[in-house]
Amino acid sequence: MTEREYFACVGQRPGMFVGTLSFHTLTAFLTGYDQHAVRHGGDGLTGWDEWLAARRGHGCNPAWPGQVLRIALPNGWDDIWNLSPEDDRRAIKVLFELLDEFASEREATQG
Repeated sequence: MTEREYFACVGQRPGMFVGTLSFHTLTAFLTGYDQHAVRHGGDGLTGWDEWLAARRGHGCNPAWPGQVLRIALPNGWDDIWNLSPEDDRRAIKVLFELLDEFASEREATQG
C-alpha cells in the first residue's frame, strides 16, 4: 500500500484510527506515523511542511497543523484547541484533501 493509499484509507474512516475524532487527534496520529516512517527508512511526511508553505504562499511557517487550519479556515477560529464541530469537520476534510494532493505530487516526482 502506498502512502497515498494509506492516507486515503485513514481519511475514509479516521475515527477507526484515532478513537475520539478531532482535527487534533488526527494531527497527533499523523505526527506519530511520520516519526515511525522516518525512523524506519520511509519518507513519512518529509517535505509536507514546505509543500504547505509553498501552497499557502506565505513566508510565515507555523507547524503544519497550523498551516492546514489556515487553509481550511481562512477566516480564523476562536480557540485552536476547541474548534467548533463545523470547523473541526472542515479542517479534517481539507487535511485529507491536502494529504492526497501532496502524496500524489510526491508519487509523480518519485516515479
